[in-house]
Amino acid sequence: MGVFRVERTAPLEVAEAWRRVTDWPAHGAGVPLTRVTVVTAGATRAGSRISARTGVGRFTFDDPMEVVRWEPPAPGRAEGRCRLEKRGRVVLGWAEIAVRATPAGAAVTWTEELRVRGLPRACDAVLTRAGRLVFGRTLTGLLRG
Repeated sequence: MGVFRVERTAPLEVAEAWRRVTDWPAHGAGVPLTRVTVVTAGATRAGSRISARTGVGRFTFDDPMEVVRWEPPAPGRAEGRCRLEKRGRVVLGWAEIAVRATPAGAAVTWTEELRVRGLPRACDAVLTRAGRLVFGRTLTGLLRG
């Protein structure tokens, strides 16, 4: 199991930072060979399902996720939190996204536990570094717009 955390700040209102980091299809732009789709209809909420498909041709796998916590920023609450549980056969774990107001705009923290079924624990350090790199790049891109 690899656990990593990525933090970024942006000169954005909290609501705009939240909108950008929870634009699920936009996440695919930051992860190589990946397309992200929202499986459930309507606005994101607890119970919404998202799937990331990674690969080329016949060599693909799905990373299905479910939103289990959905607390967007709102008037009187300058922080938003979302938790995704990974429900796949290959990729397991969870991700938590927190967005909060700062004097300079918004701060976003992405924390993830990433496991790949069948991968030995000896690979955890490499998986953690790769996750931090890929999701750090994705988060930076989402906040730039």
